[in-house]
Amino acid sequence: MRRDSYVYDAMTDARIHGYKFGPTQAHPNPSVNWSAGVLAALRIPNIMEADVPNKPLDYYTCTFKCSKLDRFLGSDNQDEYFTVTQRVDWSQAAAFVAKRLLWLSLSPLNISLTRLQCCVTMYSNATVVTQGDYRKPPGNSPPSTWNRRQVLYEYWARWSCWYKYQPLDHIREYFGEKIGIYFAWLGFYTGWLLPAAAVGFLVFLYGIFTISNDGPTNEVCSSDKKYRMCPRCDEKYGCDYWYISDNCIFTKITYLFDHPGTVFYAIFVSFWAVTFLEYWKRKSASLAHHWDCMDFEEEEVNLLCASHVERNPITGAKEPAFPARVRKQRVAAGVAILLLMIALVLVFMVSVIVYRVLVSIPLFRSQSFKGLASVIASSSGAFVNLIFIMILGKVYERLAYRLTQWEMHRTQTDFDNNLTLKVFLFQFVNFYSSIFYIAFFKGRFVGYPGKYGHLLGLRNEEASIVITCSGSDCLSELAQQLAVIMVGKQMINNAQEILVPKIKAWWHRHRTKMVYHESLTRWEQDYQLIQNEGLFQEYLEMVLQFGFITIFVAAFPLAPLFALLNNWVEIRLDAQKFVCETRRCVPERAQNIGIWFSILEFLAKAAVISNAFLIAFTSDFLTRTMYRYEFDWDLKGYVNFTLAHAPKGSLSLPCRRVPYSYRDLRDENGNWTFFHWKLLAVRLAFVIIFEHVVFCVCRLIDLVVPDIPSQLELKIKRERYLAKQALADSETIMKLAPLRKKWNNEIFNEKNDTAASIASYGGRLLDEWEMDEDEVEKDVDELHEPKQGVVAINASSRTVVYNETCMTSLQNHTHPHLGHCSR
Repeated sequence: MRRDSYVYDAMTDARIHGYKFGPTQAHPNPSVNWSAGVLAALRIPNIMEADVPNKPLDYYTCTFKCSKLDRFLGSDNQDEYFTVTQRVDWSQAAAFVAKRLLWLSLSPLNISLTRLQCCVTMYSNATVVTQGDYRKPPGNSPPSTWNRRQVLYEYWARWSCWYKYQPLDHIREYFGEKIGIYFAWLGFYTGWLLPAAAVGFLVFLYGIFTISNDGPTNEVCSSDKKYRMCPRCDEKYGCDYWYISDNCIFTKITYLFDHPGTVFYAIFVSFWAVTFLEYWKRKSASLAHHWDCMDFEEEEVNLLCASHVERNPITGAKEPAFPARVRKQRVAAGVAILLLMIALVLVFMVSVIVYRVLVSIPLFRSQSFKGLASVIASSSGAFVNLIFIMILGKVYERLAYRLTQWEMHRTQTDFDNNLTLKVFLFQFVNFYSSIFYIAFFKGRFVGYPGKYGHLLGLRNEEASIVITCSGSDCLSELAQQLAVIMVGKQMINNAQEILVPKIKAWWHRHRTKMVYHESLTRWEQDYQLIQNEGLFQEYLEMVLQFGFITIFVAAFPLAPLFALLNNWVEIRLDAQKFVCETRRCVPERAQNIGIWFSILEFLAKAAVISNAFLIAFTSDFLTRTMYRYEFDWDLKGYVNFTLAHAPKGSLSLPCRRVPYSYRDLRDENGNWTFFHWKLLAVRLAFVIIFEHVVFCVCRLIDLVVPDIPSQLELKIKRERYLAKQALADSETIMKLAPLRKKWNNEIFNEKNDTAASIASYGGRLLDEWEMDEDEVEKDVDELHEPKQGVVAINASSRTVVYNETCMTSLQNHTHPHLGHCSR
């Protein structure tokens, strides 16, 4: 076989472009933003609108056919027929050809294996030359004369554009659909954070304005020395008793995160998350249609991971493959390493718990820090935990990438999906494990005076941190942990995005000893920029943030507000990174955000269950509600009711008139009270009812809101019809006229060879004029509309299935064009 044949087969098999459509009509590209429509209807000036120059046109497209080349726009100038982005994307075919030839290098071809490996490396590291400097030219040149990079910087990447709409069509034209989809999703998500942040801020304000009217809080602050509490740590370490009135300030802080408004907000965010995802599906479908990638599917076979050839069961073609059994063994090994890393995360979490115990003991001994011992221990522990989280996250991301490469997945899509799942599962445990511990486990294993639980010889820290986490009302420490990890992570990531590119660029120039000056060529100037690392880290950061603002929102209503502020900064940082600081990446096509959407759906469902348990078991909401109904609606005596007296002889401290107390629903012997068991039953019932109601309403939202807007469906059908009309051949139409007339006459004359005429007519439509099945069915039905004769047409088997009403006189018929015709 000749070398040219191998190259031709490689180009034929390289389905990495997805450009199967050509433009037939061009139209102006109007901006569509629902907020712009609302402001226009209210006659309010829209400050978010920006008149971005050189806006790309909107094209009506249809399936490309060489025989109809003259019907497509720009066909008279083939050098400019395809866009720059399309041509850049097609250059990746060269990399695929090089890989294919490298894989075939063992065949009798006179090709240098070393040279092919160099080609593969060269194309793998290829970049796209930027369109000039990103700074606008000196003077007063009109914006319409600027290059695309300058337009993106002036109208998108600058900090002063933080409140403007993103020029998504310009982003897509310059960077490709994949990056355009990311920024569209990020902007859409940020916009939807506005109502969640506003409601969360109002809920927080409600707590501030109603704190003075809260009975239990006032009772704690006015109790003076009425309630004497058990020591916070073991007496042998010098801890003494204390009074509950000492916790007045921290009780007020706790109320800010634990009041009836947080219950409403948890339900609101559950509905908000589902509705956001539903409307993103609609937005994604609109963008995919607008950017002509609705039917795009990326299936590039990873040739360099193949060791032999297998026949594709669908296409029948021979394809490079890797033994499935070996791949499964490697995937199992990767799962084992993942579980080992998760166990390491749990070990670090336990070490942070021990750290808090060791830090809190000397602080409780000190008279100066005695009142702040719990806060200092928990805050410093949260920062230590954050450092461990960031380090372990970076280590595992590199390890997961190596593992996924070692598993030898068949396609790039399989590789990306497996890598994403590995990293997300680890980061889910890494970031959320300490928060889950505080929310659902801390304070459950303390014990009671005389029978405290111990860890490594030390009394459980939950007994000592009574200020922030005691009994069932333990949301303030959870809010503190969330604030430190979520906000701290965002600040570290933003600092990295600002500093790391500059440090990398300096090191790259230092290593290559290149000095910037205007005489350098464009590609030499671009080489001084750092390599673009893709979108994986950007998606991961936002998905983890989505988990913070949904799964634990009942404990921290301000989380969406911090997320909103971060995302306004994040959009500009990412824009400047792509426009100014990194090399222009190779444009890639994409239909949606891929597997990240499935992860977001998982987080939205996990949020419903998590918030149900937070309200039922961590919040004090149900305890207060039951006390209202059984004892006092105004919660008088609630504090005393939730305190239990230490069993006699359990403490070595001298006994005085006022007994020692601790927060729990136990009797004087340390046994659970009957109220505790009734409360447990109510909590379990609340969880079941809460999650069933929320899931049912969310399912209703899913059914009511269609994934594709009805107007878009109509528009797609209309454009397909116009595209077919634009490519219609007048000569073909003239040939069809006598056939249609003949078939009409035979139907009305009820001749016995009607089926043969139908078969012949349909067969010629399918075979000679290459009409698709929808066109044939529509054309046949229009000939005799009352009978609605054609039920189905199968082009591959050349079969027409007829309606029984239309063909009552026929049993079976066979025709050479259409095969078997039946009722």
